Amino acid sequence: MSRLDFVLQDQCDIIDKHTQSGLDLVEKYVKFVKERTEIEQNYAKQLRNLTKKYSPKRGSKEEQECRFSNHQAFLDILNEMNDYAGQRELIAENMMINICIELTKYLQELKQERKMHLSEAKKAQQSLEGTYKQLDNSKKRFEREWREAEKAAQCAEKTDQDLNATKADVEKAKQQAHMRTHIAEECKNDYASQLQKYNKEQNQFYFTDMLQDMDERRIKKLAQGYILFADTERHVMPIIGKCLEGMTRAGTNVNESNDSVVLIEQHKSGFERPGDVEFEDYSQGINRASSDSSLGTPKGPLELLGKNKNKTFRFGHSAASVLFFGTFLPLPWALTRIHYCYYMRYNISLMTLSPCPSPQPVDTEGFTHLPPEQRRKRLQQKIDDISKELQKEMDQSEALGKMKDVYEKNPQMGDPASLAPQITQTAQNMERLRGELSKYESWLAEAGGRGDSIRYSTHSLNNNGAHNPSSPGTISDDTDSSQAIYTEFDDDFEEEELAAPIGQCTALYNFPGSSEGTISMQEGEVLSVVEEDKGDGWTRVRRNNGDEGYIPTSYATITLNK
Repeated sequence: MSRLDFVLQDQCDIIDKHTQSGLDLVEKYVKFVKERTEIEQNYAKQLRNLTKKYSPKRGSKEEQECRFSNHQAFLDILNEMNDYAGQRELIAENMMINICIELTKYLQELKQERKMHLSEAKKAQQSLEGTYKQLDNSKKRFEREWREAEKAAQCAEKTDQDLNATKADVEKAKQQAHMRTHIAEECKNDYASQLQKYNKEQNQFYFTDMLQDMDERRIKKLAQGYILFADTERHVMPIIGKCLEGMTRAGTNVNESNDSVVLIEQHKSGFERPGDVEFEDYSQGINRASSDSSLGTPKGPLELLGKNKNKTFRFGHSAASVLFFGTFLPLPWALTRIHYCYYMRYNISLMTLSPCPSPQPVDTEGFTHLPPEQRRKRLQQKIDDISKELQKEMDQSEALGKMKDVYEKNPQMGDPASLAPQITQTAQNMERLRGELSKYESWLAEAGGRGDSIRYSTHSLNNNGAHNPSSPGTISDDTDSSQAIYTEFDDDFEEEELAAPIGQCTALYNFPGSSEGTISMQEGEVLSVVEEDKGDGWTRVRRNNGDEGYIPTSYATITLNK
């Protein structure tokens, strides 16, 4: 392999330009990668803004719609898109660290090294030129002195052969020849020394490979940067693929039949469907006789109006409206076209045919204005809320009782009488909540509900505010038997009953769970889902040992119980 310096050392300008062109290429590639990272960051930012724009807000109507699979699927797609944006940000970050920063640092080192090598090459060239001048001078001197020595030797020989020359002249001529020969030998040795020095410097100058090594290292480093450009994106492709699989899975999880069932369960009124509209035979006169059976002669819609003119449903709709998919529609819209024509033909209106009674005040407290099924749901929800509030008051009452016992045993810690107002107020709150709970439970029983409520332990307070735990199974005298929803518990606070899991999830990735409220998990680990994602990208899960916490929704495959 030919060496760059050996072949082109005498063309310093070409080497200078070539190495500078290589450094310019590195700098150009760094700028290219920087612009690529800016594009990735802007793309990720736009994707995050897009998902934020279309994500439902907490407590909004859109969030409530997520109980339907098609709405939940769209929310899953938004979450996956948000994770996808995070991977694009990761690509930009890795490119900036592994390519831009590394190559920029290496480029500065190359510039310093190139500058040093060029400076050394210039000095070596100047030194070589100086040595060559010295070599040329010593060579000329040697040539001159050698000729003089030859002339002196010829002159001495000629004088020696001359018969007329005296012995002194011959001796003098020989000494002159000997001296010239000695000087010529010294010049010869000097010339040889200068020649050896010049050849050594010339070898060092023409056979050194410092610039070539530097340029080849630059090319190798740049090639590694080219490879990293592709590998950086290739490393996140598996996670991007899982994001895309999650979007596909969200589409396959859509269940149109289940969505219809959820809608019906949410809005059904609980009333039976209306019977068939009866036929009225006007060709044989109006026959008002009818049978209650659907197989008999049907009743006409106008007769139904007359029969039910004074009947008002519990939820505030008169008989002049019918139920359609859980929604009450005015009767004329529910009639068939021919019946509506009869209705218009006889010019009978609901008000003239059967005036509705004056509207009665709506009982919103007992939810009697709602259909039966909706009323039962609202009553049950109200009972649960009151029960939770009652449990808080009972816990506070127990804590006050314990504090009072401590004050009585250790007066220096506080005055027991100072707790009397709080104990009295807590007792009043408990009595009020128990009364409301009994009232709502009776309404629920009237509406046909099960009357299930959360079971709590209770503690009563005696007249002086001392803590007096009730015996097992006993109920306060001033409460109805329907209020027997309390049981005794120990002096120590009991833990709340764990919520039943609503599904399971399998971890797709490792999650450290280092933040407060989160829980760690390993890839492939199966956990129970306690609370589904509310739109913020976090799902609450539980291990078999009882540990609970939140995990990123996109880090797991979630299957909810149907």
